[in-house]
Amino acid sequence: MQDAVVTCFGDAYAGIDPELRPATRPEFGHLQSNLPLRLAGPLGLPPREIGTRLIDAVDLDDVGTLELAGAGFLNLTWSPGVLGAAVGDLLTDPHLGVPTPESPQRVVVDYSSPNVAKQMHVGHLRSTVIGDSLARVLTYAGHDVVRQNHLGDWGTQFGMLVEELLGEGFSDPRGVAALDMAELLALYQRAKARFDDDPGFAGSARRRVVALQSGDPTTLALWQALVDASMAEFDATYSRLGVLLTDDDFDGESRYNPQLPGIVEDLRALALLTESAGAQVVYPDGFTGRDGAPLPLIVRKADGGFGYAATDLATIRHRVDDLAVDRVVYVVDHRQSQHFDMVFAVARAAGWLPDSVEVQHIGFGTVLGPDGRPFKTRSGETVTLTSLLDDAEEAVAARYDNPEVVRAVANAAVKYADLSNHLARDYAFDLARMSATTGETGPYLQYAHARVCSILAQAPGATYVIGTLTHPAEQRLALELAGFAPVVAKVAETLEPHHLTAYLYGLATALTAFYESCPVLKAKDEVRQTRLALCETTRRVLSEGLGLLGIEAPQRM
Repeated sequence: MQDAVVTCFGDAYAGIDPELRPATRPEFGHLQSNLPLRLAGPLGLPPREIGTRLIDAVDLDDVGTLELAGAGFLNLTWSPGVLGAAVGDLLTDPHLGVPTPESPQRVVVDYSSPNVAKQMHVGHLRSTVIGDSLARVLTYAGHDVVRQNHLGDWGTQFGMLVEELLGEGFSDPRGVAALDMAELLALYQRAKARFDDDPGFAGSARRRVVALQSGDPTTLALWQALVDASMAEFDATYSRLGVLLTDDDFDGESRYNPQLPGIVEDLRALALLTESAGAQVVYPDGFTGRDGAPLPLIVRKADGGFGYAATDLATIRHRVDDLAVDRVVYVVDHRQSQHFDMVFAVARAAGWLPDSVEVQHIGFGTVLGPDGRPFKTRSGETVTLTSLLDDAEEAVAARYDNPEVVRAVANAAVKYADLSNHLARDYAFDLARMSATTGETGPYLQYAHARVCSILAQAPGATYVIGTLTHPAEQRLALELAGFAPVVAKVAETLEPHHLTAYLYGLATALTAFYESCPVLKAKDEVRQTRLALCETTRRVLSEGLGLLGIEAPQRM
């Protein structure tokens, strides 16, 4: 199609995307494009004349037919043989048509990032689920993925926590490491209350931070115990969610503490550092406040402490110099967009982030309650991730006897609802809608997978051979199957998982139409083999696709 555009209208239109999309109705063929309508303005020609000229220039041989319809739509219908061959290729390819990239990238995906001694809450859901899916897709697409969980395990709050521990008689790190998350949260709340109300305690806590940064053995031992207790809880949550983060992926802020003075000195040596009200700051080009004044990135605070910017700059240097990355993906709340833009700008100005390394902040919207308001408990507190997952399991528990299936379906409901939304948008956490087994939900896709597994289980030892696809429902299912590799490539490029969720939903609905229109087990000879082969290919694509979303694909439900 692109060659036909050039042939008809010249090189100025080379590379134009014909935007062939699945047709909305069978009578429109298999794929449809509004290309003549889009070219009408630039060319100054009627759309139907453009369409006629394009059809005359396209040579499809026996692979399909191209027709002009309506005000200027091109309808493409593949031949049954082409669709059958496409499914046959998928059936014999362990990687389902997804090619190995010519130049695989080394990609860091930075996601989840909870804080030590604090419970993971609803705000961590999106970072964790989105980051896990992107890491899975990039790996499947052939890239070398390094997962990194940038743990909040350093800073003023730890002076406060350690001082409170000592004040309460916790001198043995083993006792601290045995605390569960509820006890850690209560400890934090007590320490914060004292820090806010007691100037003497606040002063002691600040001195304890200095002791921590200086490597005082007692302080460090209690700090490490807090980290260990928290990591045990984080691991349990990741395991429950089926998220592929392990202890080896933890990359705490504490790792970079020894490097922070060097960050400041190197920026000073590069003449990028400026003093402002006692703080050490950088003014990256192009960033201004509401008053139009240059906006500073604070690297070292007036009290001598280091801000997040210093740690993030040190992290970039580590990833570029030590991990030798080609691409870094930060899956963090969209409210941090300006912060990351400024950090990236300073890192490039300092020469620490070469142009060859791509950095992307994948900002995401907020999880709202069913009423469309910020998601809070009845008492107005932030909803914890544990309670959210408990509620999801409770919502589906009445339908299943197997606890493992309950968890798998609850996770599917939560993850699919999150990933099917455009990342930048807020969405309402409505369990009744999310956990339904009909409509565009995770459980619906799981049911589609279980249904096709049930069909295949009734034909043990069957031979899967693709013959001629004559029924429209067979052809529609085949067309959907052929879209798997392109959608994986699209998500790997755009880092937008909702393209994959939409694809899988389309595949599941095509399977339902096929199941209702085309008997499989009662069919005879070649037709039976062909339809079983379609079922097996669909099973594999659904299983792999759900896996890329971090969703289990049960064989029975």
